Amino acid sequence: MNTADVIVGIQWGDEGKGKIVDMLAQKYDMVCRSQGGHNAGHTIWVDGVKFALHLVPSGILNPKAINVIGNGVVFAPEAFIKEMKQFDNLEGRLFISDKAHLNLPYHSLIDQAKEKLKGDKAIGTTGKGIGPAYSDKINRVGHRVGELLDPASLCTKVMEYFEQNKVIFDAMGVETPNSEEMLATLEEYNAKLASFVTNTTNMVWKALDENKRILLEGAQGTMLDIDHGTYPYVTSSSTISAGACTGLGINPKEIGQVTGIVKAYCTRVGNGPFPSEDFGQDGDRMAEVGHEFGTTTGRKRRCGWFDAVAVKYASRLNGCDQLSLMKLDVLDGFETIKVCIAYELNGEQIDYLPQDLDSVTPVYKEVAGWDKVEGCREYDDMPDNAKSYVKLIEEITSTKVGIISTSPERLDTIICK
Repeated sequence: MNTADVIVGIQWGDEGKGKIVDMLAQKYDMVCRSQGGHNAGHTIWVDGVKFALHLVPSGILNPKAINVIGNGVVFAPEAFIKEMKQFDNLEGRLFISDKAHLNLPYHSLIDQAKEKLKGDKAIGTTGKGIGPAYSDKINRVGHRVGELLDPASLCTKVMEYFEQNKVIFDAMGVETPNSEEMLATLEEYNAKLASFVTNTTNMVWKALDENKRILLEGAQGTMLDIDHGTYPYVTSSSTISAGACTGLGINPKEIGQVTGIVKAYCTRVGNGPFPSEDFGQDGDRMAEVGHEFGTTTGRKRRCGWFDAVAVKYASRLNGCDQLSLMKLDVLDGFETIKVCIAYELNGEQIDYLPQDLDSVTPVYKEVAGWDKVEGCREYDDMPDNAKSYVKLIEEITSTKVGIISTSPERLDTIICK
């Protein structure tokens, strides 16, 4: 039986999945996105040119690969149409599941209104409507991409939805859209997107049956998973490798190699616990050197040291065969580097993730830094201290490091033998 390989984020997202998917995608026939929405931001640099991807799968830069947006994605037509402009004709190269749920403009208005009402207890979402779109899906009042093929019928349903929830929306300050404007918007979406819409489940099955090489990518990271992340400061979908099955319609037996993407340090956007966060000069330096600003929001990311406890947990959840260690070059020049190897909770040292991550104190191991790994393309070219750092990560997380990234450029990547 042919299988599909999976790329999955291991931390709180922003690990650098885009670069690795782009690099690996050169060897695959099909690249599939399984969950999330345009709150995801994958930045890819090729020959000094920057591509910012939000909904388009990262395999789009391989002209031979078919790209699929699966049913588990919440699809924002407006954002996708804007993103398409970065590329030449995508016809025949990109397909959208007719079962993916629509994230329409009013979803972002609901998202922002809810965050505003929460005040200082806000989750820190991107405000892109992801949560409300998934909520509508679970509440069975959402609309699927396939419904765009009949704009008039979809418009009627949307207006009925607003009528049924008028009291709630009035209280939140969300205006009911004008029906004529809504119809015009949906007709525009139909005109630009209808040719991309298809039954992607059958498409992926056919590719598996034909022994095509398939790569699956998600969005965000394991620590933002709706079930296994730092709830409630999480995203609204399943970000782990198991989510790739439900998000594309394949079974667990069809999952092949799982590669977990991790930064050599750690970042987080928005609110929520972050045990290894550094509030001093080191954290500021990581943010500056690593250009830690969100691809989607532009928000500055919180920065801290590598949390090996969380990575070990995430690696087990995902069944990682290997880790891809990103942005190791950001730590160039640090005299000493910390690794969180355990937590202290109620006076006891633990090596697992408790439910209450807010109450833990990180236990660090300090290691010597190195001069420079930037641009290294062979493992033997790295300084000894950098090699020791990689080995320490492997030892504590019980997962081998198979790939090391030493700059944003595609070719500055070490494949470990």
